[in-house]
Amino acid sequence: MDLKIKTKDGKVRLIEIKPKKQTAPPANRNTKSRQYISEALTYVKNQNKWHAAEKFAKDNGWTFEIWTEDTLKEMGILKSLTRKKRTSRAKR
Repeated sequence: MDLKIKTKDGKVRLIEIKPKKQTAPPANRNTKSRQYISEALTYVKNQNKWHAAEKFAKDNGWTFEIWTEDTLKEMGILKSLTRKKRTSRAKR
């Protein structure tokens, strides 16, 4: 997990942050290519991790969420991080 957020009311959220591309099965391409195999293995590995995390969260009365770059943009986080990166690079 990347984040464990506990709110004032005692609710706990477990957050996993992943690129959007890793949250969906790989597109149907050449299924024998190294890239496809790598993407497929990553997807399956993530699915297994997320299933276990969801069960763990549920068993503890918590919630489990997967955030992607889209989630971070909606929250206004990704845009500010990108701006900070550009600013720091410009100062060098």
